[in-house]
Amino acid sequence: MYKIPAKTVFLGKNLVFVPECHSTNALAHELGQNTPIVEGTVIVTSNQTAGRGQRGNSWDSEAGKNLTFSVIVKPRFLAVRDQFFLNIITCLAVRDVVSDKLSAQASVKWPNDILIEQKKLCGILIENQIQGQQVSSSVIGIGINVNQQHFDLATATSLSRQTRKQFDLPSLFEEALGRLESRYLQLRAGQLDVLREEYLKHLYWKNEIHTFASMQGQFQGRITGIDASGRLTVSVANEEKTFQIQELRYLE
Repeated sequence: MYKIPAKTVFLGKNLVFVPECHSTNALAHELGQNTPIVEGTVIVTSNQTAGRGQRGNSWDSEAGKNLTFSVIVKPRFLAVRDQFFLNIITCLAVRDVVSDKLSAQASVKWPNDILIEQKKLCGILIENQIQGQQVSSSVIGIGINVNQQHFDLATATSLSRQTRKQFDLPSLFEEALGRLESRYLQLRAGQLDVLREEYLKHLYWKNEIHTFASMQGQFQGRITGIDASGRLTVSVANEEKTFQIQELRYLE
């Protein structure tokens, strides 16, 4: 079903397809324990039964309807302090793929959800391994809702639901790898400011007043951006505060 992409330099040249697995990220880690894995290896499945998302949430996906895959990269050029740029390039790559297929604007909900009309279209889970002050390897897990029509959550959607069209999964998969490789090469070339600026341009709720919740309770604030380490910055009562992913919830 899925073929080695013809237009990439290294992403997907080593392609592992499994009809079903619990989690492509978990499988990537398991494979790495037994033998060294070449950079650009991609694990893709038609049915992920126990996908994981941020905050330990599950990622539900109907078999054969969506894209669920993990990419292994070895960004040893990337300092630990800059590891959030892996989130940035992945978000931008997925947004690149879906934006030209949608009439509505796709946005990035910090840290790495892709939203369309305030509904979640894609989930991303990135797991890094650190060696010294560098990122030695990373597993980038991506789940894109493509042809699925029904979801347990009212806050989820798919390309098909938004466009009333069906999409060819292998073609979309190859396009996604090409887009991700292009963004990764930007990162490797040191284009950090360009990538950061584009991420902020599409950041959900940026410069808008909304209600959030933290351990201290509910409050109103305005997202102003991200700091150097990728934490969300929010202006609260004229004071700029920073939040890690587990420290903040979006309310309304």
